[in-house]
Amino acid sequence: MKIICIGRNYAEHAKEMNAPVPSEPILFLKPETALLQKNLPFYYPEFSKEIHHEVELVLKISKMGRHIEPMFANRYYDEIGIGIDFTARDIQMKCKEKGLPWEKAKAFDHSAPIGKFLPKSRFPLMDDIDFHLNINGKKVQHGNTKDLLFTFDNLIAYASTFFTLKKGDLIFTGTPVGVGPVEIGDWLEAYIGNEKLLAFEIK
Repeated sequence: MKIICIGRNYAEHAKEMNAPVPSEPILFLKPETALLQKNLPFYYPEFSKEIHHEVELVLKISKMGRHIEPMFANRYYDEIGIGIDFTARDIQMKCKEKGLPWEKAKAFDHSAPIGKFLPKSRFPLMDDIDFHLNINGKKVQHGNTKDLLFTFDNLIAYASTFFTLKKGDLIFTGTPVGVGPVEIGDWLEAYIGNEKLLAFEIK
């Protein structure tokens, strides 16, 4: 399986990163070894001093497809979950300054914690899904899919132009404004609506 991630899919997040709002989806990949499941703790990597949280809704692909038309894209996922795209911001900045790829800042081991998934049928409107992240009981990020630059269907269609999607693949759909650092000892809780689907400690 593969993890497809979308960069700058919320305009306010692009602004906080001092980056232009994209005219088409920004794609990057994480390997399967980036997954962190079952609410296991995240161990702060020794190679970075600035790990940032980025909470995101996650789509689970339900069948194989390529060159999918947007009007049919809703047939290719049946579950929605939540996850964290951990980013080694210090490493990412150094890579950007040198014009180098920055996979090592995004795709390192356990950089993609994911929680439970919910059936798509639980959500009457794909463009009105509320989600948020708490750290130590304080809300630090809040988003709603009404603010997506590129909808779920558009993301699936666009990604399938370049990559064959397979059952079990995950699409991290982008993070809202409010990204910031985590510290050892922090307790993270991620919610869709009022339902907590992910909770773990930074160690």
